[in-house]
Amino acid sequence: MDHPPRDLADRSAALIRAGFSSYQQQFTALTRLAKQRFEQRDWQGLQEDATDRLDLYKLVVDGVVVDLRVLLGDRVNDKSIWAFMKARYSALIADRKDWDLAETFFNSITRRIFSTVGLDPNIEYVDTDFESPPTTPVEPVYRAYTDHRAAAELLEQVLADYPFDVPYADLQGDAAAAAAQLTAHLPEVGALRSIERIEMLRSTFYRGQRAYLVGRVYSGLAVIPLVMALANTDAGIVVDAVLLEEDDVSTLFSFTRAYFHVEAERPYDLVRFLADLTPRKRSAELYISIGYNKHGKTGLYRDLFRHLAVTDQQFVFARGTRGLVMVAFTMPGYDIVFKVIRDSFDPPKQTTRQSVMDKYQLVFRHDRAGRLVDAQEFEHLKFQRRRFTDALLAELVTEAGRSTSVEGDHVVIDHAYLERRVIPLNLYVREASDRAARAAVIDYGQTIKDLAAADIFPGDMLLKNFGVTRHGRVVFYDYDELTLLRECTFRVMPEPTTPEEEMASEPWFSVGQSDIFPEEFRSFLGLTGELRRLFEDQHAEIFEARFWASIQDRIAAGELIDILPYGPAQRLQHQN
Repeated sequence: MDHPPRDLADRSAALIRAGFSSYQQQFTALTRLAKQRFEQRDWQGLQEDATDRLDLYKLVVDGVVVDLRVLLGDRVNDKSIWAFMKARYSALIADRKDWDLAETFFNSITRRIFSTVGLDPNIEYVDTDFESPPTTPVEPVYRAYTDHRAAAELLEQVLADYPFDVPYADLQGDAAAAAAQLTAHLPEVGALRSIERIEMLRSTFYRGQRAYLVGRVYSGLAVIPLVMALANTDAGIVVDAVLLEEDDVSTLFSFTRAYFHVEAERPYDLVRFLADLTPRKRSAELYISIGYNKHGKTGLYRDLFRHLAVTDQQFVFARGTRGLVMVAFTMPGYDIVFKVIRDSFDPPKQTTRQSVMDKYQLVFRHDRAGRLVDAQEFEHLKFQRRRFTDALLAELVTEAGRSTSVEGDHVVIDHAYLERRVIPLNLYVREASDRAARAAVIDYGQTIKDLAAADIFPGDMLLKNFGVTRHGRVVFYDYDELTLLRECTFRVMPEPTTPEEEMASEPWFSVGQSDIFPEEFRSFLGLTGELRRLFEDQHAEIFEARFWASIQDRIAAGELIDILPYGPAQRLQHQN
């Protein structure tokens, strides 16, 4: 039977809406498990839930695409039907509390069908169809505490409002300790001595081995972030740390960490609240941080083209050493780096294009431990030719031609990774103050250790492959030689037994493909003088095979090593 276009559009829109509803139900079910995992200290289970949740989107989209192809048959590429479908779909999602995510889901379907280059507003949501949220919240996304009690009493009430099956070890004592940190902080930010109001998000955030209560404090003209990190110990639930600075909260929701598990009935409202706490973060990053990475990509895409609409700047080569695997470029006034895989790799690189893509996929699915930069994968980006310097475009076309083409006045990039821009560490230690450079070198060593604890070996540990964020944290961003730590074999360099062996330019002993000799790291780090001495003084164990083997043993035993997103200054003393 030949169905009229509007009938096909109606049925197809309903099919996509049903697919999105199924995705959200499954996403929420996996997210909801986090509380139980935290209470039972089932960290492995939480990690498995995180992986399952990441895989879920593609599974559902794939199923919807198959069903649509069957329904539409040879009219699947008829854009007139898709235009009707989009209008009908907008009406179907107008009553949803997650309409913003629903629009992105529709875009995922259309881009899978059409492989759209650039933007097509007739069949996708270039921007939202709603000038304001189409639904209104039944209640605020937060609880408000407005009675003028002492800070300790207020925080005791806050903690009591977030019960767990495991009791608090010392609710009153922890509330008093957290209140002491808060009240000591008030005069530092020009607040009053009293607290007028506390607003706490109703949902608890879970990630790693911590739960987080997130809110803000009003005192005088000051609005102060308030995040309490909870740990489940042998004694019960304790407040492990209190975060009161915007930078600390921004680090918690960093682009270098994996996704929170947090129930969000209205993600739009939750993200707006978080954006007030971290005003320098894009809402796109915050959507990603709560697990909606596809909608985060949509937000980043929109943000990029809004920026292009108000600037005449050109894309230029990113600062730093020329990459052997990627062409990296950026725009001076925009804090994103674009990375395009080269068609071939100069020695000593021996990797392949697919292997590079596999490494980025590994990072996407792995716990980034606060040290691996999140890379969002984009396809079919289309820019005006005038946006590129001649030198950059020439290199893209000649050395990354598999991904780059020039079509009239436009440049099309079929595949790219977008990352937040950081300052390459080799440049930072040269250009920053002595004090900042020393701090970065110490954190560089800690980065290597944190990655090892997360079962990651960076492979190439040269300074140029690491960067420094605006918070002064060192992160790793070059993934082509990255591998799982458990797949490495760390060995002690054999002592030569003859003069010939001692003078040999090549190893006289057998070396396996996965063999690594930590003693050699000193030659590869790129540090000299005082900074090298500082690194070796602070992190000498990195040059010893037994250090790496000990971490491998802990991982093999099933231990998930705790990597905290805050420092000792934020922790309550009874936990140290």
